[in-house]
Parts: sequence; C-alpha cells; structure tokens
Amino acid sequence: MARVGFIGLGNMGGPMALNLVKAGHDVQVFDLSPTALETLAQAGATVAASAADAVANVDFVVSMLPADKHVIGLYLGEQGIVDAIPKSALVIDSSTISAEAARELAAGITAQGRRFIDAPVSGGVGGAKAGTLTFICGGEAADIEEARTVLENMGKNVFKAGAHGAGQVAKICNNMLLAVLMAGTSEALQLGRAHGLDAKVLSDIMLQSSGRNWTLEVYNPCPGVLEGVPSSNDYNGGFLVDLMLKDLGLAQSTAATSASATPMGDMAAKLFAEHSEAGFGSKDFSSIFRKFEK
Repeated sequence: MARVGFIGLGNMGGPMALNLVKAGHDVQVFDLSPTALETLAQAGATVAASAADAVANVDFVVSMLPADKHVIGLYLGEQGIVDAIPKSALVIDSSTISAEAARELAAGITAQGRRFIDAPVSGGVGGAKAGTLTFICGGEAADIEEARTVLENMGKNVFKAGAHGAGQVAKICNNMLLAVLMAGTSEALQLGRAHGLDAKVLSDIMLQSSGRNWTLEVYNPCPGVLEGVPSSNDYNGGFLVDLMLKDLGLAQSTAATSASATPMGDMAAKLFAEHSEAGFGSKDFSSIFRKFEK
C-alpha cells in the first residue's frame, strides 16, 4: 500500500480520498473545510495541519481543486508546496483546469525535480463515491502506469490521452459534448411532455432508438424517471451548473487557440450561462431541464 497526500476534499475529492483509505492506503489529507477533514479522519485518514504537511514523506500526491488559480497557487505560488514533496513522489492533479495551466504545472514541477501527470476525471459524484471514475491522463507513459497504484482504487478506467495537458483537452471535449447532450435531451423530453407523452415512456422509447445517450440512460434530467439521480432530488448534489459553465468556458477558450468551430459548444455555454443567471448555479447541471419548461 502507498502513502498518499490528498489535497481538496470537495464533492469529488472527498469520496476519492475515502476510497483510497478503504483500499488500505496511508492517506494524509488537507482541506479548508473542517467538516470534510472530520469525515476523512473518522474513516481512518490522517489530518494534516497544512498542505505542505499533507505531502510530507508520501509516494503520491493527489489534488482535486476548483480552477487554474487554485492548483497553480498550491504548487507554484508564493507558498507553493513543491519543495515539500519528496523527489521520489509522483504528483497527480485530477482537477479540471485549462491545458495551458496543466502544462505550466508540469513545467514548474518537473523543473524542480518532481514528476507530474494531469489526470482529470469523468463520472461525476456518483462515480467518485462508487470508485468507478475514468481518469484521462496526460504525461509520461511510465508515470501514468505507476499512478495506477492509486487511480485504480478510485476508478475503473485509466487512459493516456497524450503528453502533459492532453488529459485536460480530452476532458474538456468530453464535458462540452456532455453539456450539449444534456441540453438536447432536456429539450426533447420537454417537447414530448408538452404533447402529452409520459417522460418515462418517451425515455424508454429513445433508449431503444437512435437518440440513445448517457444522459437518458444514466442521468435522466426529468424528475421521477430514475431513482438516485439529482433530478429526483430537486437537482441537489452532482455536478453543479456553475462548474459545467466553467468547463464550457475552458472548451471555448481551447477552441479559440486552434480556431476550431464549436457552434454547439458555444450555444451550450450560452444556455448554461442563462440558467446560472436564473438562480440555478448551485444546482446540478441536469436542472437545465427546467429551462425548457413551458
């Protein structure tokens, strides 16, 4: 079993760290939330007094933070923790950030004699809790292979997308498509309901037809169609609208750097921005279903 320093115990990071503890790893955790730290402490993790303390004498460092500035600040800021990380350790950042930020991290961390991979995840809070996440990695093949020691206790799929930053590009492409699918699925279900169809029946029909997709089958946005998903819990939990909006912004900025045409992604970004402004920013992104109500 490995010694792991885990920083960032939010909706995703908390369950991920918990699965490492359950797998028998020696996990040292740090977060700004006392409640999150207490949950991990009760599970058997060691609570560190600081981020630097969390990475002392570890084999792996895993971070799961909200945005570019948080991750870069953690490692490379004025009080960055790179010097506190053992040179033998592998740094794994699972945050969803820009590819440029991931490359900046890689350059800064490797320049100081440490190894780094970007490993953003797909699978949502449910996948984090169940340990079924998909890790989309960018970096050296040998480092990604070594990372399986801990990644496979938090997920069921580990992909090498390419060099540093490639994991972020792949993740951003995935989430842009997910946003487009969720908006389109919501639009179609609301159209059917407006004409008297039962959403469960319509979902079953489309699941056996060419409109089948993940949002229909696993994360249906219509309340009452599926149990255990945010739409059946007043859109609480899950992946927040504002986080999806952040990822769509990353997708648009990434598209701009290559002059790529992403009209559907652009439309999805506008829809989710309007939805957030309407007061749904802290609800699950499947609540976009509400935007298409009559």
